[in-house]
Amino acid sequence: MQVELTRFRVKKGKEELVDEWMAFLNDHLNDALLTLDGEKMFVETIMRDTMGDFDYLYWYSIQADDGDSSSESEQCIDKKHLEYFNKCIDITYRPKNLKTEVVMIPKRIKEKIEVAAEEQFSKI
Repeated sequence: MQVELTRFRVKKGKEELVDEWMAFLNDHLNDALLTLDGEKMFVETIMRDTMGDFDYLYWYSIQADDGDSSSESEQCIDKKHLEYFNKCIDITYRPKNLKTEVVMIPKRIKEKIEVAAEEQFSKI
């Protein structure tokens, strides 16, 4: 199981477009959730922060060891999500993968995730 937290910097002047992007994802949450199975993603959360003069987006995820969130999806919501990403994220700032020190998931929850993954991902 992969647990990751990655920081991306938002391009200056794109803060309102990020607002639109996050509203889009929230408004189409059911469609977004449908794409997670193909990535073998259990949890994906986007958080936002401002440090100094820049906004940052943080992606927190829990994914199967053999999951692939970089795969090219043909689903409309993924295409739109990628369009926003390309317009809003500053590629001159190298994304920062924060170091995982401790993962605390109760055994009963982890087991349920693994069982659900086996059932769901065997269908893919």
